[in-house]
Amino acid sequence: MEEVKTPDIPESKAEDVKASGGITTKSDEGRIHALIIAGLVEGHYAASDQSKTTKYEQCIPTLVAVEESDEIDGLLLLLNTIGGDVEAGLAIAELIAGMTKPTVSLVLGGGHSIGVPLAVSTKKSFIVPSATMTLHPVRTNGLVIGVAQSFEYFNRMQNRIIRFITSNSKAKAEELYKLMMKTDEMTTDIGTVIEGNEAVNIGLIDEVGSLGSAIAALKDMIRQEREKKGKETGM
Repeated sequence: MEEVKTPDIPESKAEDVKASGGITTKSDEGRIHALIIAGLVEGHYAASDQSKTTKYEQCIPTLVAVEESDEIDGLLLLLNTIGGDVEAGLAIAELIAGMTKPTVSLVLGGGHSIGVPLAVSTKKSFIVPSATMTLHPVRTNGLVIGVAQSFEYFNRMQNRIIRFITSNSKAKAEELYKLMMKTDEMTTDIGTVIEGNEAVNIGLIDEVGSLGSAIAALKDMIRQEREKKGKETGM
């Protein structure tokens, strides 16, 4: 496929987009923008220089540009994330879920923690057989005020995440909560690590597949969208 410049993104953001790993490709079957969510999803506070991060202030304008551009037909979301800031990750996931253009996600090495809502935010999701996804309760590092309101906040945040996941996948809330709270799966934490086939079996991800499968599905969605627009315009 021929590589083309990402359209509709200000020049001042060019280096940021390049650093985020995004790329736009062109073929006769459509133009696809691939966006990678890798490492730690960074929120309002900067991570250490030793951490590989994905910055939401880069992802958000990129997603707006993809949705608004007449030169891009679909979005391919590539995930290999350890999780990160809950609100930043959920904000990105909500944007993707609200896009009108065809969207497909592919979980590669991992789609852990807040990576789970990101994985299910697209219209179709794939996971490679060797990839894993980690489900665990919302937690935080650092000082916590030990009052009931703090724990209620965490509980409400967790419920927001579960609602998003169940609204954008076939997974059941009861099963997700059970997997999040398991104590015998992880040696130093609460939660569950699930592999590719299991993620599909519980309805979290649509299919097991790899890059070719994800791109083929996205191109098929693009073709259907073109046919739909053609009928609406009488072409």
